[in-house]
Formats: sequence, structure tokens, C-alpha cells
Amino acid sequence: MQKFQQYIDGDFSDGSAQFESRDPATGQVWALMPEARRDDVNRAVEAAERAFFAPDWANMTATGRGKLLTRLADLIAENAEILAKLETRDTGKIIRETSAQIAYVADFYRYYAGLADKIEGAHLPIDKPDMEVWLRREPVGVVAAIVPWNSQLFLSAVKIGPALAAGCTVVLKASEDAPAPMLEFARIFDRAGFPKGVLNVITGFGADCGAVLTSHPKVDHIAFTGGPETARHIVRNSAENLASTSLELGGKSPFIVFEDADIDSAVNAQVSGIFAATGQSCVAGSRLIISNKIKDAFLAKLIAKAADVVIGAPDDVATEVGPLCTIGQRDNAVDLIARSVAVGAVVVAGGAPLKRDGNYFPPTILDCSDAPDAPCLTQEFFGPVLSVLGFDTEEDALRLANDTTYGLASGVFTRDLTRAHRMIRRLRAGIVWVNTYRAVSPMVPFGGHGLSGHGREGGLQAALDYTKVKAVWLRTSDEPIPDPFVMR
Repeated sequence: MQKFQQYIDGDFSDGSAQFESRDPATGQVWALMPEARRDDVNRAVEAAERAFFAPDWANMTATGRGKLLTRLADLIAENAEILAKLETRDTGKIIRETSAQIAYVADFYRYYAGLADKIEGAHLPIDKPDMEVWLRREPVGVVAAIVPWNSQLFLSAVKIGPALAAGCTVVLKASEDAPAPMLEFARIFDRAGFPKGVLNVITGFGADCGAVLTSHPKVDHIAFTGGPETARHIVRNSAENLASTSLELGGKSPFIVFEDADIDSAVNAQVSGIFAATGQSCVAGSRLIISNKIKDAFLAKLIAKAADVVIGAPDDVATEVGPLCTIGQRDNAVDLIARSVAVGAVVVAGGAPLKRDGNYFPPTILDCSDAPDAPCLTQEFFGPVLSVLGFDTEEDALRLANDTTYGLASGVFTRDLTRAHRMIRRLRAGIVWVNTYRAVSPMVPFGGHGLSGHGREGGLQAALDYTKVKAVWLRTSDEPIPDPFVMR
């Protein structure tokens, strides 16, 4: 059995307690994880604060920070295979996906390495002739970064990368569900040459770890990816320290297909949008909204694709759908499907857990044509379950797409360029993919609104979110200051 340690102030140590991690493919315990509690969290935050003010980090040039991030990117690339295997073992994500994703994660750190010395202030054309005024962008301070288990190396890169590029320090809380990859990442980070305390990596449970971290008086910003309910707790906790927040939450993303779309391309994109990563993605295209003119033909092709998906062990390169990460997700899918069927949804593919060891759930499709109020249309599965609705007009499609409290991602498939632009303008989502789906890049910000959160990750905007603006006034006149009782 493997044993992992937390990373605080440049040292590796056991937590206040330990907990077991289970292999989602077998249900067997395979590793012991360090459980951080209040004392561990306090040590991590205090280490981050010391590092923030210490000369070797505070006085480092932006170019110097960029060089360290480049070194980190190189080390991630060199150790991508180790990280991929650990993520597959601990989360159940298939090795094909973890290998490709982690290799790409290195590029996100390279992007922020290059951006570090390009975070600029501004000179203001002030209306007072004897003044020079400029704006400085300075690091916001200590960042609490909290990531879920799915795509955790990617989701941490879009927090750690811009935070360190901006000059902040970070306490990263990995998900207690599958923290092994992030604890191993800490070992890789340790070799990159950053001053101690700049990054600290812990894991633990809500009240003893997460709540202590997000309410800590020395935390200046909280960057969270996860579900809306946890986000509400975090926002309440931030009332204690008045930390700023960026929240990247879940979604019930609409996948809209018009009658003129390339059906084969759209079917493949829908497979990617809901069955890839076993549906465990915040941007999963979990609501298929399709023109009634092509609905039957489209569904026939999609059902055939779902039947052909290779379900198997996540470490097998032939596997396309692996197990869900936790048994709770499996049970949630069973319950949500049952409640949807009870009000008229029809299961046309899959629908029940597979009878094998592990948390396996097959690609599932629910036709909700006669169940417009089915809970599967509004509640997140975080699994490979697709809900389908038909539409007759463009207005119907928009109404159905925007009928959600979420607003993270959306997809539009049409050959009509003017229609595509109309949809882009009117869809309430932070991301609109047109004739493609589930594409990301270091240069492109992503995020949502409503129950999908606020703030953006990726791109220049993310780096700016880890800065605060300081206004500097410099009087250039040698004349005595005029009437002190009149504001200049």
C-alpha cells in the first residue's frame, strides 16, 4: 500500500491523521493519504504568508518567476507518465485521457511563464497638470486554491500558474476523494527551485480543513472549482476574512443541433461532450437539444455509438469509458434516473450500473420529450448520462438552452453562419463552442455565471484576477501646496 505526504513550507510530512483511498475500478483500498486538520492548515497558510513577504520571492523579478515556471513545466512534461498513472489509479479516469491531458498541462505553465513579465500597469492622462499618476498591478497575496478530483492537474494549473506568475503564494487543497496526483505534483514542484512556502499542498475534509482554510484571516483570495453547494459554504466562510473569490462551478450545458448540421460530426462531438471522461466534467454537454426534423436519425446514430463504447479498466489503453470516481456518484445517477423515469423520461440506452466490481456506469441516454420537467434536465449527474429534448424553431432552442440556473458552457451545431452568430449573442453561457465541443487552450479564459460561478480561469484575465491595482500619485510642481482645505 502506498503512502503519501503533505507539502508545507518546503517539507514533506504526515498529516494530523490519515485516511484511505479506494481504487474506483476495484473498490479496494490502495493508498493512505495525509489528512490535514486545523494545525496543518495554519502552518500552510503561515508558510505561504512568510514566503509572500520574504525577499527571495517578494523581490524576485517577474522574469525570474517566469523562468521558475518554465522549469516546472519541463519537470511536469518529464514526469507526465507517472502523474497520469497515479491519476488513473486514484480517480478511475482512463489512461488515454490522463496521459494526453497532463502532457498538455505543461503548456499551461509555459503560457503563464511567458505571461509573468507582461502583467502591466498603466499611465493615466490625469486632468491635473502638476501630477503624474500611474497604476501598478501587484499580487493579491496568499491564495487558497481548492480543486476537485476530476482533471485536477489541469484545474490546479489554471490557478497555480497565474497566481505564481502574478507573484502570489498558494495553499492548494486537493480533493479528499483522489488527492494522489496533487501530492505527487508537490514532489515535482519541490525540484523546480521555488523558495520554500511559495506553494503548499494539503488535503482533508470540510470542517477541519476546507472551512479552516477558506476562513483563515491570512488568506486574501480563494480560487475554487467544485459544486454550488460547497461554493456557498466558501462564500460564507470568506465573510470572516473578506477574501475575494473566483468560483468555477458545475453546469447543465446545452448541446444544440440544428437540422442543417453535419450529423456525423455532431454525433461524435456529443459522444465527446457527455461520454468522454465518463461524463465527469464540469462542461459536459448533458442536455441534447435537437431539431425534431433530425432527432430520430441523430438518436439512432448516437445510441449505436453508445453501444459500441469500450467500457473497461481505466489503465487499459483500449478503454473509452472507465468507472465513476466514487460510489456516491453511481448511487446519485441511479436515483436521478429513477425519479426522471417516474415523470415520463424514457431510457433509450444504458440506465443501470454494470454488474462488476468498481463504480462502473454505462453510457446512458434519456429521451425527455414527454417529461420537460424531469429532474435529469436540471440536476447535474457528473456521469455519462445524457438528457434529450426536441425543438421546432430557433426560439424554442434558445428557450430550452437558457432554461437553467447554470451558465458555464454550450455547443451549437449548424452550417448557417448568421444563425450561429445569433445563438452566440443570445446564449447565457461563459463558453460557446460552434461545430466543436470540449476544446481548451491556455490562451482562452473559461468560466460562467449563475450557479456556474464567477471569475475566469485561463488566459490573461486569470492572471489579472490574482492582482490588485495600486494608484500612485506624484506631484511634479515645486510650488507650495495650495489651500490645504480644498481637495485637489
